[in-house]
Amino acid sequence: MKFLLVFDFDHTIIDENSDTWIVKCAPDRKLPNQLRNSYQPGHWTEYMGRVFVYLGDNGVKEDEMRRTMTTIPFTAGMMDLLGFIGENKDLFDCIIVSDSNTVFIDWILKAADFHEVFDEVFTNPASFSSTGYLAVQNFHAHHCAKCPKNLCKRKVLKEFLDKQLERGVSYTQIVYIGDGGNDLCPVMFLKKNDIAMPRQGYTLEKKISQLAQDLSPVQCSVLVWSSATDIMSYLKLLIKK
Repeated sequence: MKFLLVFDFDHTIIDENSDTWIVKCAPDRKLPNQLRNSYQPGHWTEYMGRVFVYLGDNGVKEDEMRRTMTTIPFTAGMMDLLGFIGENKDLFDCIIVSDSNTVFIDWILKAADFHEVFDEVFTNPASFSSTGYLAVQNFHAHHCAKCPKNLCKRKVLKEFLDKQLERGVSYTQIVYIGDGGNDLCPVMFLKKNDIAMPRQGYTLEKKISQLAQDLSPVQCSVLVWSSATDIMSYLKLLIKK
């Protein structure tokens, strides 16, 4: 039997938000106010589309973007954790479900040689046009009122598990590692034997605490982490059982 590890990307695997980090490529490393103020809640992907057009209009090329993105630091202890998972792939299936995009995640994982640790990456599709502009699309359509319109992580997780079951693969336990508000929906889908690992001091931890105070706690166990070393300690216990 295997364990399934589900990772968010921004502020979880890397210690920053990849979408805001790209602004370092902009003239004077900032966006014009009009562009910054154009974001509407739930429509982040469309906003990033405008950011990429602005960067393209200002002559920012793919090479420069790649160089900038691969300087993002990994979260404390994360490189050791991913190395450990890589050495134990017979025990762990590992996926990323993220509101970043395929280009950024691919660059960052390949530069650090971690792309083979992950079996699948579910994120917004992105590519460079023939004119050198980066364009990003919504990951999917869904009917979940709790999630941004481009991505419901619960739907992604459920579809992945269904597909694995069709292949004859079921998991002893799901371990969900994340930090953001959009990680709550999949965490609420987890069962009693599963475990949610919210990052200490971030939105997901606060939302899970709030649910417990409202006497509607999540079904799964909750273990807070501040360094990826905490996650690795838990996984080592898991495979000893």
